[in-house]
Amino acid sequence: MKTVQVNIVTPDGPVYDSEVAMVIAKTISGEIGVLPGHIPLVSPLSIGGVELKDANGKSEFVAVSGGFIEVRPEKVSILAPSAEVASSIDLARAQEAKARAEERLKMKNDEIDFQRAELALRRAMNRINVHEGNV
Repeated sequence: MKTVQVNIVTPDGPVYDSEVAMVIAKTISGEIGVLPGHIPLVSPLSIGGVELKDANGKSEFVAVSGGFIEVRPEKVSILAPSAEVASSIDLARAQEAKARAEERLKMKNDEIDFQRAELALRRAMNRINVHEGNV
């Protein structure tokens, strides 16, 4: 079975580098599936999970907080502000971040930046979902 090289990189360094049979990612215009030989494209990503399927159909998940995906016939590159492989996500920390964001959203004063709190909540929920395999 053909494979495609996948690199996921953040400002802190590489997060994932391997060959897979298929990549499924959430772009801002919808979900895309990428197989080896896919036509070239570049698209912004939304906060979500990236599913990486190997030749045996086994999936690995990576939580990304936006960024861009660049697809070439033989390589997929994802550049994200932050990314974590599901197995390395600290679930307790993600749940604490979710609780903090929910508390901020409940506050009714001018000092709260609701957009920032909402994004923090989305990122925390994404990390929890990816850790649990709910992409």
